Amino acid sequence: MFHVAGTNGKGSTCAFLRAMLEAAGKRVHVYTSPHLVRFNERIRVAGRLIDDSALAALLNEVLDAGDDLAPSFFEVATAAAFLAFARTRADACVIEVGLGGRFDATNVISSPVACGIASLGIDHEAFLLAPEDNVPQVPIARIAFEKAGIAKPGIPLVTLDYPELAGLAVAATAEQAEAVLLRRGREWDATVGETIAYSDPAGRLDLPLPTMPGAHQADNAALAVAMLRHQRAVAVPAQAMAEGIRAAHWPARMQLLRDGPLTALAPGRRVWLDGGHNPDAGAAIARHFRAAPPVHLILGMLANKDPSAIIEPLRGQIASLTVVPVPGHEAHGLSAFGPTAMPAPDVAAAFAALPDDGRDVLVAGSLYLAGAVLAANGEAPG
Repeated sequence: MFHVAGTNGKGSTCAFLRAMLEAAGKRVHVYTSPHLVRFNERIRVAGRLIDDSALAALLNEVLDAGDDLAPSFFEVATAAAFLAFARTRADACVIEVGLGGRFDATNVISSPVACGIASLGIDHEAFLLAPEDNVPQVPIARIAFEKAGIAKPGIPLVTLDYPELAGLAVAATAEQAEAVLLRRGREWDATVGETIAYSDPAGRLDLPLPTMPGAHQADNAALAVAMLRHQRAVAVPAQAMAEGIRAAHWPARMQLLRDGPLTALAPGRRVWLDGGHNPDAGAAIARHFRAAPPVHLILGMLANKDPSAIIEPLRGQIASLTVVPVPGHEAHGLSAFGPTAMPAPDVAAAFAALPDDGRDVLVAGSLYLAGAVLAANGEAPG
């Protein structure tokens, strides 16, 4: 089992792990969240999304067993996934943390072969920054402490390089758990240029850049490589790592949409989709568009998120800003997005109202909105 936490990038890291393991010929189970279009996306059994009949039977079994416990939605989903995995042979399981790490339902895992922490940032403050004694009080350190709660005795805990307070919190948590801490820039490293130049005490690798857009994806790929290199349960040769980095795909993370019913309403343009909704994601999106002409931004954000997390990093790169609802969820109204924002009833209407300038379009702000866009364009994850 490979267990991955983080504020942003943990899903992409899981995608790289899965792709590299499968390129090595391994059967792989994967549990991720949230889903975008169908619940089945959360549970991949030996390479395939779980089918409806198997899923229904598992959910019934879990709900019956936990009837007197009042389990949460995520606890039910996690138990169903773990039951599915336990009953089908595979070589590896890749498990994404749902929220935080320390108290996440996935943290019942007792013997992973490697744990990893992707990028760290401020998100889910109501849960992860809830007042508590004997925890770090600085927000980023508290977030790091919660994520590092997946650390296990004697198990590699592979991390990126973090700001000082976050790094210290991770190190202290790892020490208390008696985990084997492996930090980028210390116990392993990766330099990103025309390739990913990876190194650790066992040697060096020259690996390709990901095909997934976004400079941050090279960091996620490097983290996945480091997790594989620092465990001994399953062999993954360097060639399979390279193939996996090229093959990995993770929907709604700086995804360039294909031609479809929705993008047909914005002819002659590239349409990008990203479910990012926090400052760390906003910074990554801005880096992607930094050298590009301004884009038309179509933004929908849940009422408990801050629109400035996406708008501020992109300031100067926005040709127009259109605000849309998030289907089925309470979302910010127009006034939260500033005086230049324009309303539209949905993404299709926003596309139809774009000026005839051929500029790229970015739809962002919510994974729920991203799921609705993928469904409307016929690109449901499979």
